[in-house]
Amino acid sequence: MACSVLIALALFFTSSRAIVLAGHDAVVRPNLSDHAVLYTGPVLPDVRVDSPGFLGVDIRLGKTDASSTDQLIQRYAAIAGQPEGQIAKVTDAVREMAISAALRGGVLGLPPVVGWVLVGAVRRRELAARVHAPHVALGLVVLALVTLALWQPWTDDDEDLGAEGAWMPLSEFLGPEVPLPPEADGVEVSGDVTTAQTRRLIESAVDTYDRSKKFYAQAADDAAELGLRTPVEGDTVVAFVSDRHDNIGMDPVARAIADEAGATAVFDGGDDTSSGNTWEAFSLDSVTEAFDGFDRWGVAGNHDNGDFVHTYLADHGWTMLDGEVVEGPGGSTLLGVDDPRSSGLGSWRDETGLSFEEVGSRLADAACDADERVGTLLVHDAHLGDEALARGCVDLVVGGHLHVREGPERIIGSNGEVGYKYTTGTAGGAAYAIALGSKPRRPAEVSLITYHGGRPVGIQWVTLQTNGEYETGNYTPLRLPEDPPDVTQPTETPSGAPG
Repeated sequence: MACSVLIALALFFTSSRAIVLAGHDAVVRPNLSDHAVLYTGPVLPDVRVDSPGFLGVDIRLGKTDASSTDQLIQRYAAIAGQPEGQIAKVTDAVREMAISAALRGGVLGLPPVVGWVLVGAVRRRELAARVHAPHVALGLVVLALVTLALWQPWTDDDEDLGAEGAWMPLSEFLGPEVPLPPEADGVEVSGDVTTAQTRRLIESAVDTYDRSKKFYAQAADDAAELGLRTPVEGDTVVAFVSDRHDNIGMDPVARAIADEAGATAVFDGGDDTSSGNTWEAFSLDSVTEAFDGFDRWGVAGNHDNGDFVHTYLADHGWTMLDGEVVEGPGGSTLLGVDDPRSSGLGSWRDETGLSFEEVGSRLADAACDADERVGTLLVHDAHLGDEALARGCVDLVVGGHLHVREGPERIIGSNGEVGYKYTTGTAGGAAYAIALGSKPRRPAEVSLITYHGGRPVGIQWVTLQTNGEYETGNYTPLRLPEDPPDVTQPTETPSGAPG
């Protein structure tokens, strides 16, 4: 056992993990320094904070696609305002290293124990009588070689220039003329970067961080006072977000709205990123952490280029829809597919190179051919569900893309069946492809979809204005044939409820 523990500890403290953090390729290494140290590179000062436990961690940032240092540091400030997703990512990386080291240590430490038991006491005494000094020396040499093979000190990275430089509190680095938020207490920076340009950038980042933290924290607190519709027994409420465009500041606000509405699930309508690049993993980490504990379904949008967003979310607990009918919230049926424009031309299962209209036609076929009526069609652009609605094969089509709300619009299909089409506004308050900043650039919206008896029965929207005030819409019943009794007539919430 002791041998396994020692080997596991040696493996753990020589481990590293490559992750994408704050828009950078990064390498994480555990240590016993009781500090978390972020090595930012040659331009910006390194940052250090106390670790909550006895373990420390070194994080070395690598390449990024930011076009300027100013853009990069503003991104840092916005991410620092909502760091939960990035903290969870580093924590998961350290946990994975610990588990891996424990498993490998157990395996490597097992042979001596098994050999000891199999040889037996009598044979061990016989062998001990034959051991002489040369044998002991040879054993020590072998042990030293095994230790060196595990440790591999020759593979250590070169030390960063200035890594051993003096650390100073951020307040001292910036000077008394720059007010710092309380959260900055305990933050230290390396004292070897002292240019006026660096100080100006950091002052700007502190200001962005402070404004972002205050705005979104207040909005999340105010969500508890919205007085949204209260679910009745048997209801399942889904928070619907779309077009976040990297605005992680809104994620805790969206969760607070969802909690106030009694939601237990979330739909993600896509465009979580500006371009679908790997550096935007921080946005996907944030929305995943914000809706931890919820049932989660999603599709990728037209800005989520390639397959990175779809794959990353699927690997982190989201059910990403791909043209197959699945079980949805409240026992409903759910169908969806990524926006076909995310990779130029769309694909449908094994078909590639399809137009938007062709994918919409395949989607309608899937809905109409399903064994059960499809309750919800989740897409990035609700127009992708037009044919399915026209043929009367779905109860509700929901999407985003337009950045403004439309509907719900009641549509009677060619077969006489009723369906609804609804577009939610941008959850990130996005005016452009990227919405990262200290507050939304335009009204940010979360929609709440209620299910009962396996069908969608109502929608209510909540909008956060750029001045921090809320506006809430009336709960709108979806009047479908064979509605469950007493479900579509809840108490309505007046528009313009105070935030």
